[in-house]
Amino acid sequence: MGVANYITAVLNFIAFLCSIAIIASGIWLAQKPDNVCIHIFRWPVIVLGFLILLVSLAGFVGACCYKKALLGFYLCCMAILIALSLILLVFAFVVTRPDGSYDVPGRGYKEYRLDGYSSWLRNRIAGSESWNKIRACLADSDVCLKLTQQQYMTADQFFATHLSPLQARCCKPPTVCGYTFVNPALWTNPTNPMGGPDCNLWSNDQTQLCYNCNSCRAGLLGNLRSEWREANIILIVAVVVLICVYVIGCSALKNAQTEELFRRYKQGWI
Repeated sequence: MGVANYITAVLNFIAFLCSIAIIASGIWLAQKPDNVCIHIFRWPVIVLGFLILLVSLAGFVGACCYKKALLGFYLCCMAILIALSLILLVFAFVVTRPDGSYDVPGRGYKEYRLDGYSSWLRNRIAGSESWNKIRACLADSDVCLKLTQQQYMTADQFFATHLSPLQARCCKPPTVCGYTFVNPALWTNPTNPMGGPDCNLWSNDQTQLCYNCNSCRAGLLGNLRSEWREANIILIVAVVVLICVYVIGCSALKNAQTEELFRRYKQGWI
């Protein structure tokens, strides 16, 4: 095996291991309560991981066996995968760049405003038609149930707790509304009518809570932004590895072509 072919085989084995990490991160994303309720965001990372796995295996076999046709197919697919990875990475970065979070004095968590996120996310996810299905899915999830199962003796203990964006905006009334904490499942008036329309939408009914609020929509987008920012790190590493594998794979294909020409030349002299 030529040096370039050997290096390509090793790098494709590394790419194979990276694909497993990408698939695992995709499964992690898909199991999150927000992604469970938003099917469009569940599968891209998993699909990309499986494609990288298959292509890396093809490159590994082609490099080890000097299969020129297989290496050519592998390099073509790798170029497409690199382009798809870059598109997904840039798209995810652009739509998750705006941050609608803001600090709340005296709280261990942040709260979120809907207009702080990209218009694409707001239109695709927080739109009224999409939200009806998402809201019902969130109400059936355990995202708020987990919060009520924790023991908070005082309001100060609750307010000092780190809450996810979903919990901070869907499972409790907005801070500006002035509700009084009794326990995570029960909040009492007075309501601040100047705090916004969400103040009148809050309900202590565990199937309602603030799922109809714009603040809950903002919390969902906050969760998505945080999770996809973490996934972007894996995508960046994957793109760098894929580019390295592709460049050296081109060298391996050239090496395979040279070996074939040398064999034909040698056979012609025998």
